Amino acid sequence: MFISEEAIQPELFHEDNHRPVIVPRPEHCISRKNIDREALKVLYRLKDHGYLAYLVGGSVRDLLLGKRPKDFDIGTNARPAEIKKLFRYSRIIGKRFRLVHVYFRGGKIIEVSTFRRQTEYDDREAAKAGLSEDSIFGTPREDAFRRDLTINGLFYNIADFSLIDYVGGMADLKAGVIRAIGDPNRRFLRDPVRMMRAVRHAARTGFRIDPKNVEAIKRHAYTIRLCSTARVRDEWLKDMRSGSSRAWAEMMMELGLFQYIFPSYEGILASQQGNRAKGLLLALLGELDASIRRREDVHEALLVAVLLYPLLSGMAEWEALRPKKIRWPTFEVRALIRGLLDPYEFSRAVRDEVSQILSTLWPITICSEKKSWPKRVVTKPVFRSALWLFNVVRQEAGLAPVTVRALKPAKKPPRKRKNRKHRYKKKSAINPA
Repeated sequence: MFISEEAIQPELFHEDNHRPVIVPRPEHCISRKNIDREALKVLYRLKDHGYLAYLVGGSVRDLLLGKRPKDFDIGTNARPAEIKKLFRYSRIIGKRFRLVHVYFRGGKIIEVSTFRRQTEYDDREAAKAGLSEDSIFGTPREDAFRRDLTINGLFYNIADFSLIDYVGGMADLKAGVIRAIGDPNRRFLRDPVRMMRAVRHAARTGFRIDPKNVEAIKRHAYTIRLCSTARVRDEWLKDMRSGSSRAWAEMMMELGLFQYIFPSYEGILASQQGNRAKGLLLALLGELDASIRRREDVHEALLVAVLLYPLLSGMAEWEALRPKKIRWPTFEVRALIRGLLDPYEFSRAVRDEVSQILSTLWPITICSEKKSWPKRVVTKPVFRSALWLFNVVRQEAGLAPVTVRALKPAKKPPRKRKNRKHRYKKKSAINPA
C-alpha cells in the first residue's frame, strides 16, 4: 500500500477549502532515490534560495504507483525571470504560458513552471491588457485546482519530503478512481482534451472512471471536434504509443469519443461491417502494445497504418488493387488514404511511408502464396513493418504467421589483381668497357 490509512481524511475537497491533506514522509512510499538527480538539483537550489519547490503532476502519481516517471516537472512560486537567474543553462519558453527549461548534460531537460491561478488570460493576453503578473500567477492551492485530474494534482515538497493534496488525489489513487477536479461538465467543456486524458489514465492504470465523469464524457464527447486538430492528433498518437492502446480504444468506443476523434470510423462502426473492423483494429492494437512492451521500434507511420488498415480492408477499391505479379500500388494507396486521414495533417514523409507499408502488403501476399521471396521485396525499407502487419491480420483470420529468413547481401569475391606488363622495358645498366 503506497498510502497509509491515516493519510486519507474523510473531508470534502473544494476550491474554497484552504486546508490540504499533508502526508508526512513515513506515511508514503516516495523516496529521493527514485527521483532524477537533475530534478533534485533544481528542487534544492530553489529551496535554498527561499522559494517553494514541489515535484508536481504525473511524476508524483507515477512514483506513488511504483512506476518510473518519464519526466520530472517542478512547480514553484518563483517567477520565470527569477528561475532563469538561478540556473545558468536555462531558457524561458512559451509565449502564451511561460515556463523555464533547465538544461543538463546529455540533453536532459527539467521543466520548471510557476504556480498559476485560474484565469481567462494567458501571459500574452494579460500583457496586452496591461495586467500584472499577480493576475496570472498564484498559490499552490490555486495551481492544484486548475489541473485536469485529481490524481495529477498532488505535490511532493522537497523541504520536508511530505505530500500535499488539495484535491483528493490520494483518496482516488487508493480507491482506483479517475476523476476530474471540480464539476466534470464544466471542466470538460472548458477543455475537451481532458476527456481524452481521463480515458488515457484509466487505460494505463486499470482504474475506473467516476460515474459522474462517465456521464459528462458521453454528454460532451462531440465537443472534442472544437479542439485544435494538431493537439488532438498529438494526444491520440501518444495513446497509441502508451502500451495500453487496446484498452484505450475499447474505452474510447464505449464512451463515444472514438467516433468523434476518427470521423472515418463513424460510418463503418455503425454498419454491418462494424464488428469486423472493430475486432481487427483491437487485434492490431493488442499486438502493437506487445511490441511496445518488448521495446521494439514503433514509428509514427506504422501507427497510422494500423489505424487505417481496418478501414481499407473492407473497401472494394482496396481489393481491386490485388496484383497478379509483384507490384507496389503505392500511388493508388496514397489516393485511397488521403480522405481517411482527415481532419489530421501529417508530413509528406509520413504519408509516403504509410502508403509504402500498406502497398507492400500485396507483394507479401504473392510471395507467401508462391513461397518465394525475391530480394527486391525483402530489402524494402518498410518490409519489416509490412510483414508485421500482414502476420497480425493472418493470425486474426486463424492462419499461421509467415516467417521469412533474413537475406544478407552476398559478399563479393575479392578482386584479383592482374599482373600488368610494363609498357616500357626496363633499361639495363651500361657496363663500362
